[in-house]
Amino acid sequence: MIALVYSGSRFAEWKLADKGMVVAEFKTSGINPIFIDQKHLLQILNKRTELINNAEKIKKIYFYGAGVNIDGRKDIVYNTLSLFFKYSKIFVFNDLQAAAMATCSGNPGIAGIIGSGSSAGYFDGKKIKDNNYGLGYILGDEGSANWLGRQILKDFLYDTLPQDFKARFLKRYDTNRKEILDRVYKQHQPTLYLSSFVDFLMDNYEEPYVKELVLKGFNLYYRTYIFPLQEQNPGVPIYIVGTVAYNFKALLQEAAQNNDLYLSTIIKRPLHNLLQYYVNKTN
Repeated sequence: MIALVYSGSRFAEWKLADKGMVVAEFKTSGINPIFIDQKHLLQILNKRTELINNAEKIKKIYFYGAGVNIDGRKDIVYNTLSLFFKYSKIFVFNDLQAAAMATCSGNPGIAGIIGSGSSAGYFDGKKIKDNNYGLGYILGDEGSANWLGRQILKDFLYDTLPQDFKARFLKRYDTNRKEILDRVYKQHQPTLYLSSFVDFLMDNYEEPYVKELVLKGFNLYYRTYIFPLQEQNPGVPIYIVGTVAYNFKALLQEAAQNNDLYLSTIIKRPLHNLLQYYVNKTN
């Protein structure tokens, strides 16, 4: 039996498979070692009976996640998974590697992510080439759920939201300046709070404010991540994965056209494609 995990800051998706057949699939809280330690990760694992019941049967775990490319953070995930799954071989990779493997079909390309966070990299057919784009939810993550959450909260606090949209926002969240600043600056894992507002934006997709905000984020994403990669690697296809990319894919395509870009593929979750890769690899 193998386990595949793809994790952002908000959610981690799991697939357990045996002989090419999916035994279980489910979500847990996000596993980002920038924000959680071994104790917290063990708590997440111990909440799922599927993991407890199959811990001894799983022989290989392929974990792809945000935050593991930062020095020392990969070890948190590797050591904790090794502690819980005592009979498994553990493989820990950056989430961009998953995006590339799920979309590029083993060929060179530019792989991007727009989900809870955002990033992009050049895939040479085997691995993602290192770059300096992973600046996280404070300095980076342009176009992502984190970025969109920051923008809508700033517009609310500066009182620049359209009034009817502001009323709808307050009806949904019943919040205020004190609570927002406390959640962002004092409480644990502010990324979960910031990224949660993307659900409200998706529910109000047709609002002019929402379309303008999302397009602004996507334009910034392309300029920040894709343009430099395209300049360094001209002619390679562009693939983007992630819930925000997929749920706003019409706007993602519109922003691409505005920037003279062509997107080869937009997929919501790379885990299914990754499973097929590992099934084919073992056959």
